[in-house]
Amino acid sequence: MKWKRVLLCVMVFSLLGGSLLFADSVNEKIRVLINGKEASDGGYLINGTTYVPVREAGGLARWDNSSKRVTVIKPNVHIFLFKGDTVFGNVNVGKLKFNVFSQVDSLTTDVAAVKVTITDPSGQVKDIQAQELTTQKDNFWFRTYDFTYDFSRAGKYQIGFHIKENANSSYVQVAEKVITALNE
Repeated sequence: MKWKRVLLCVMVFSLLGGSLLFADSVNEKIRVLINGKEASDGGYLINGTTYVPVREAGGLARWDNSSKRVTVIKPNVHIFLFKGDTVFGNVNVGKLKFNVFSQVDSLTTDVAAVKVTITDPSGQVKDIQAQELTTQKDNFWFRTYDFTYDFSRAGKYQIGFHIKENANSSYVQVAEKVITALNE
């Protein structure tokens, strides 16, 4: 009689332990790095497939509950930096007057506004220029006014291009360009 209890306990614990191990291996939380930056929500490894929240990859993400479909809109954006009529990429530490030229194509939805920002190496963001869009095109150019910025220390500064889907939504960054400030 005692051996039946022992056998029953071994079987129950084996099933429980195997189920827990299986569940852990099927659904595993993972770290996700996108262009060297860790995604805040991370991702999951489920049955050998990696799943990442679409908002982490950039672009506008729309959820349609009726069709159970996610649509991601991320236009192709090329960013050029001009000091006068001269294109540049790296700068020396100090103040610089420049403007940002953005070429946007493959925009498959209407957007309400665009914005260009600069982020310093410590993460402080400053708006360069924002503008509402009155006409909608799948491709357009956006050039900021001349802007004077103090590259106060050596490091990497990011120029961000953002779009805003409608008046009630937030800006979403869809492209970036890195400027490296060098000590002379």
